[in-house]
Amino acid sequence: MSKLTDVPKRILIGRALRSDRLGETLLPKRVALPVFASDPLSSVAYAPGEVLLVLSVAGLSAYHFSPWIAAAVVVLMFTVVASYRQNVREYPSGGGDYEVATTNLGPRAGLTVASALLVDYVLTVAVSISSGIENLGSAVPFVVENKVACAIGVIVLLTLMNLRGVRESGTLFAIPTYVFVAGVFTMIAWGAFRGIVLGDDMRAPTADFEIKPEHPGLAGFALVFLLLRAFSSGCAALTGVEAISNGVPAFRKPKSRNAATTLAMMGLLAVTMFCGIIALAAATDVRMAENPARDLIRDGAPLGPDYVQHPVISQVAEAVFGHGSVLFMILAAATALVLFLAANTAYNGFPLLGSILAQDRYLPRQLHTRGDRLAFSNGILLLAGAAGLLVGIYGADSTRLIQLYIVGVFVSFTLSQTGMVRHWNRLLATERDQAKRRHMIRSRAINTFGAFFTGLVLVVVLVTKFTHGAWVALLGMCIFYATMTAIRGHYDRVAEEIAAPETPTDDSVRPSRVHSVVLISKIHRPTLRALAYARLMRSDTLEALSVNVDPEETRALREEWERRGIDVPLKVLDSPYREVTRPVIEYVKGLRNQAPRDVVSVIIPEYVVGHWYEHLLHNQSALRLKGRLLFTPGVMVTSVPYQLESSEAAKRRARRRQDWAAPGSVRRGPKERAKDTSPRT
Repeated sequence: MSKLTDVPKRILIGRALRSDRLGETLLPKRVALPVFASDPLSSVAYAPGEVLLVLSVAGLSAYHFSPWIAAAVVVLMFTVVASYRQNVREYPSGGGDYEVATTNLGPRAGLTVASALLVDYVLTVAVSISSGIENLGSAVPFVVENKVACAIGVIVLLTLMNLRGVRESGTLFAIPTYVFVAGVFTMIAWGAFRGIVLGDDMRAPTADFEIKPEHPGLAGFALVFLLLRAFSSGCAALTGVEAISNGVPAFRKPKSRNAATTLAMMGLLAVTMFCGIIALAAATDVRMAENPARDLIRDGAPLGPDYVQHPVISQVAEAVFGHGSVLFMILAAATALVLFLAANTAYNGFPLLGSILAQDRYLPRQLHTRGDRLAFSNGILLLAGAAGLLVGIYGADSTRLIQLYIVGVFVSFTLSQTGMVRHWNRLLATERDQAKRRHMIRSRAINTFGAFFTGLVLVVVLVTKFTHGAWVALLGMCIFYATMTAIRGHYDRVAEEIAAPETPTDDSVRPSRVHSVVLISKIHRPTLRALAYARLMRSDTLEALSVNVDPEETRALREEWERRGIDVPLKVLDSPYREVTRPVIEYVKGLRNQAPRDVVSVIIPEYVVGHWYEHLLHNQSALRLKGRLLFTPGVMVTSVPYQLESSEAAKRRARRRQDWAAPGSVRRGPKERAKDTSPRT
C-alpha cells in the first residue's frame, strides 16, 4: 500500500533527497532575489492603487498629494532596508525578527513578533493571489468571474511547487519575476520618453471619468487623517522585506553578505518601480474609487454595477503601450504571475519560522523536520490551508483583504529594530576598539531611526485601519500567541515530568525477565521505564535502537548514554532522508531474515495523555511505527505507557460519567455485570 501511495507523491513533488544534499539547495543571489523579494517587488502592482483608492474619498483634488505620499513610502523603504542589513549581518541563523526580539527583548516580545509574522505570511498569500487574479481578469474575464475557485487552484499549484524544494521552485519563479521587473522598467522608460521627448498625450481608460467624493472639501484633522490612511495603504509596498532576514540560511556563502546585497537590490528596484508607476498614473490621469459603480461618473451618470475596475498598473500599461498590444499583454501576464509568485515569499518564510518555533517548543514538533525534498513540508501545507480558508471567507477580494494587511509586519519591524538597538548597546558596553565602536554607533543610529519610524507607522496603521479590518489581524495575532504559549507550557510540563533523574527510581530499577529492541529518541523517564520492562523479559538479546535524524541530538544521546553507564547496547540507524519509520522497519525485517524462526519484540515508549488536542502533539511517530509493524510477520509490538498528569484528569472524567462501563459490559448489561463474578470458560 505504501508503494501505491508513494508513486503519485513522487510524480507530484519528485524523488526524495538525502540530507547530505542540503547544500545543493542553497541559492545564489540571482535566484534568491525572486524567491525572497518577490513580495515587495510585486506589491508595486497594487500599492499605488491603494493610495489612489483612499485619496478618492476626498475627490480628484486629493490626488495631487500622491507624490508626497510616495516620497514618504520611499523614505520608509530605505530606512527599513538599511535597518535589516544590520539584522542579517548580526543574526544570520535564520531566526530573523523572532530571534532578534527574543534574544534582546525577551521571550514574550519574540512570541509577539512570531505571531505577527505568521499572520502576515498567511495574508501575503491571500492578498497576492487575490490581486493576481484581479490583474489577470483584466485580460481574461473568466478568471475574475470565478475568483475564489481560481485563487484556490493557484494556492494548490504553488503548494505543489514549493513541496518540490526551494531551489527548484526558485528557479521556476525567477523567470516571471525578472520579466515583470523588465516590463515595468520598460513601461516607465517608454512612458517618460513619450511624455517628455515626443510630447504624446497618454490617457488612461478612466481619464475622462469624474469622481464623486464621499467627503468633499476635507480640511484640517480630517484631511490629515485621510493622508495618513493613504500612507498606511501605500506601506503595503514594504511587506515581505523581513523575509530575507528569515531566509539567510538558504543563501550561498558568504550568507550574510549575499543576503545584505539582495536586500539592497530589492529596495532599489521596488522604490524605482513604485515611484515610476505613481508618476505615470498622475501623467495619464488614472481614476480609482473605493466604490467604482457608484462614485465613478461618466457623462453625468454613475458607471453602474457592471463596471469592472482594473488595477492602476493595467491602466497605465494600456495608456503607455496601447490596449491589446504585445507589450501590454506581456506585462499583464507577468504582473499576474509575479503576484501569484509573490506568495512564494510567505511559502519560504512561514515554514522556516514554523520550524524554529517548533524547535523552541512553541509549535508541534512535526513542523521542525524537513520533508522528502528537504523543504518544511508540514509548514507549507499548514500555510496553504490557512490562506485557502481566508480566500474563501473574503471571496478573493484584495481590497477587503488588504485592510487586514500591514499590521503584523510593522509590529515585527518595530520590535526587531528596538531589539537591535539593545543589541548594539550591549556590545558597546564591552567593546574598546575605536573603529568597531564607530561602526556600532553608526549601526545603532540606523536601527534607532528605523525603530522610531516604523513604530510611528504602526501607530498610524492601527489608528487608520482598525475599523476597516485591522482588528481581524490583531485577533489572529492574539490567537497565535495564546496557542503557542499553551503549546510551550504543555511541552515544558511534560519535559519536567519525564526528565530522567540522576538517582535510580521505579522507572530504572531492573525487574526480573524478557527483551528485544527498545525504540528510543531521548533519555527520559519513559525511556528508562521501557528499558526496565525490556530487562524483565529476559530475552536472548537486548538492544536500544535510535534513528539519526538530527546529528546533534544523536551525539547528545550517545554522550548521555555513556555518561549514565546504561548496560544496554545502543544502536543508531542512519537516515539520510530523515525518515523514522522506514529504517526501523528495514532493520526489524533484517533481524527476521537472519533467523526466520525467531520472534522480534519491538518495545515502544508511549505517552498517555488526557486531552484530545494533546494527541496532536505526541505519539505521532509511535502510531506510524505500530501501524507498520503490526503487519510484519514474526514481530511483536509492545507499548510501554507512561501516564502524564493530564491522563489522571481523563480518568476522573470517565469515572464521573454515570454510564461509564468497562470493555464488554455493554453487551452484558450493568446488572448482569454486577452478578456475574465467576471466570468464563
